[in-house]
Amino acid sequence: MTRFDHHPVPRGIVEDMSFSVGQVARLAGITVRTLHHYDEIGLLTPRERTPAGYRRYTDDDITRLQQILLYRELGFPLDEIAAILERPSTDHLTHLRRQHELLTRKARRIGQVIAAVERAINARTTGISLTAEERLEVFGSFRPEDHDAEVERRWGGTPQYAESQERIAAYTKEDWLQLGKEAAALNDDLAAARTSGVPADHPDVMDLAERHRAHINRWFYTCDHDLHRCLGDLYVEDPRFTAVYDALAPGLAAYFRTAIHANARRAI
Repeated sequence: MTRFDHHPVPRGIVEDMSFSVGQVARLAGITVRTLHHYDEIGLLTPRERTPAGYRRYTDDDITRLQQILLYRELGFPLDEIAAILERPSTDHLTHLRRQHELLTRKARRIGQVIAAVERAINARTTGISLTAEERLEVFGSFRPEDHDAEVERRWGGTPQYAESQERIAAYTKEDWLQLGKEAAALNDDLAAARTSGVPADHPDVMDLAERHRAHINRWFYTCDHDLHRCLGDLYVEDPRFTAVYDALAPGLAAYFRTAIHANARRAI
C-alpha cells in the first residue's frame, strides 16, 4: 500500500483506501482508546494521517493489528508482542503458523476442560474418593464441585443422576485419567472431521456420535438415543458448551448435535 505521509492527496482518496480509528475499533471489537494506546507505545502506528491529523489505517496496519490481537489472545504481553513483530526474519505466514501451533495446544487443553465440565454436569463430585493431589492431576485448575448446585437442580431427581452418583463414587484416580483420555481423543476426532469438511451426517461422523453415547454408557449412566439427542441440543443451547466445543473447531457444537441426531435416526 502506498504511503501518503509525504505525498498529500485529496482527503476522499485517502479515506477510500484506508480506515478511520473508529471503523477499525468496530471491526476488531476493541476500543478506540486501545488503538490510541497501541499508537502511543509504538506497537501499531497507522501509516497514514488526514490533512487534519486524524489516524487512517491501511490494509497493512490491519494485518498487524490482527497479529497483535492473536498474540494477546494467547496471553503474550504487549512488549513481547512488539519484539516478536519486529523480528526482520519473521513474515506474516510464519506468524500465522506459530499462532496456529499455539492455538492448537490451547484447543487441546480446552478439550480436557470440556471433558471435566461434562463430568461435573453428569454427576456431583463430592463422592469422588480422590486426594487433593490426585484431584489436581485429574482436573487441573478446573473445580467440578463449583457446578454441584446447578447439576443437582437440573438433574438431581433423575434415575441417570442416581446411577451416575453410585458409579463415580467407586472410581479411582486411574479411572478418571482413563475417562479423560478417552473423552479428549473423541473430541480430537470430532474436531478433525469438522475441519476436514466431512458432513455431519456421514456414517463415519455418526460413528463418532455413537462412540460418545457409548462413553456415557460406560462411565456414567444408561444413555438411550432420546437422551443423547437432548445432550446434543444442550451443546448448542448452552453457550458454555458451545464456546468450548467451537474453540476446538469453528461450528463444532452445531456439527456435533447434527451428528448425534443423525445417529439417533439411523438407530430407528
